Amino acid sequence: MKIRNVLFAIFLGTGMIFAQDWQTDLTIAKEMSRAGDKRIILVFQGSDWCAPCIKLDKRIWNSEEFQKYASDHFVMLLADFPRKKQNRLPVEQKNKNEHLAETYNRNGYFPLVVVLDKDGKVLGQTGYKNISVQEYINLLESFSG
Repeated sequence: MKIRNVLFAIFLGTGMIFAQDWQTDLTIAKEMSRAGDKRIILVFQGSDWCAPCIKLDKRIWNSEEFQKYASDHFVMLLADFPRKKQNRLPVEQKNKNEHLAETYNRNGYFPLVVVLDKDGKVLGQTGYKNISVQEYINLLESFSG
């Protein structure tokens, strides 16, 4: 029993090392972008209803390969639009996400991945693609300012 608990603790600890550091405020993301000389990856998703969003999350954002790369190259900014009552966001966060959508996702595409420079200028955009993590990284890197 103790061995299983130790292994579980190690598993949880290892998972924490590679957890994606998502920002939810554009102002903070811009500050981090300037300080670290990194581009911002703004992700519009419907975490509890959008099948391509869920696939993108599982295949790309949650992969160890992407998380290692992103930590050195990108500031990750999430604008989530859940629909289920139990996943409802606080009003302040919902308002921030709606403001981001008014600025960067007027057509309401999900998922939408927008690459921004440190000032919030759009460098490029994409969505879910059935490609490898490295190919997705290459795609994001092709949007440079």
